[in-house]
Amino acid sequence: MRTRRVLAACACLLLVFLAAGCGKEGSPPVKGPRPEQLPVYRVDTGFRLPQSPTWTEARKRGYLRVGAKEDQPYLGEKDPATGAYSGFDIEIARMTAASLGFDPKTVRFRTIASANRETALQNGQIDYYVGTYTINDLRKKLVGFAGPYYMAGQSLLVRTDEHGINGPQDLAGKTVCSAAGSTPYQRIAAEYPKAVLVSYDTYSICVDNLLTYQVDAVTTDDAILLGFAAKAPKELKVVGEPFSREPYGIGVPRSDNALRFALDDALAANQRNGNWKKAFESTLGLSGTPAPTPPPIDRYPAG
Repeated sequence: MRTRRVLAACACLLLVFLAAGCGKEGSPPVKGPRPEQLPVYRVDTGFRLPQSPTWTEARKRGYLRVGAKEDQPYLGEKDPATGAYSGFDIEIARMTAASLGFDPKTVRFRTIASANRETALQNGQIDYYVGTYTINDLRKKLVGFAGPYYMAGQSLLVRTDEHGINGPQDLAGKTVCSAAGSTPYQRIAAEYPKAVLVSYDTYSICVDNLLTYQVDAVTTDDAILLGFAAKAPKELKVVGEPFSREPYGIGVPRSDNALRFALDDALAANQRNGNWKKAFESTLGLSGTPAPTPPPIDRYPAG
């Protein structure tokens, strides 16, 4: 018990550094993507896409407006001190912007909540959206999707000293945390009823409780879990194979097929030239997970 209390105290101190990133002078900085390791994207200055109204308007204003998340470590995260965005999704946005003829430094990111993504695209608040946005048939009726650029899947995050959980089949009697009302929570409840489920409003609270030994595992998309593991690779790890399929795509206005196909081309080019892999390795790859093979791009017909 004494050892567990010491570990819990250490975890709390760790979280102070991870979450706050501030303190007295000389405090360790928050770990994050290293700028010097990120790819440098060549801007295609000769690119033109006059058949895309979205691209044409962006060209007139001189920059792209891209929707993103701001609270997902190493995926889409906003520094509260500087306002700068970083993470794998952010790099996907920057590399595709360069292929569309825009300097990545000029991209203006806007935090858009998941519930408002379709509305933001339909109302022209953003030009496209990159932020753990799963492609599905229902959403295709409202917006268009380029990609997928990453195949996520529900997985499990545990402490590195946990050796009894290697997949969902090991969850009987274990306390598992997920976001309230989320699809991952519902899947565990339906398919692994012997697990002891708890829920909170955010995954960060679940991770806090994992580090302090109040829960045994956290479950959601592996990409999100890899981000938390990258923050604390000595304390956290993602285990087992994903047990669902969640193809992440770039959301675009539904009627702008020209932009969608151009983004498909941009993703394919950056996969071939190694930028995709470098972007993964310098963000989510810091969790210790090697870069996977990108999923095939689905250039579904206009309609």
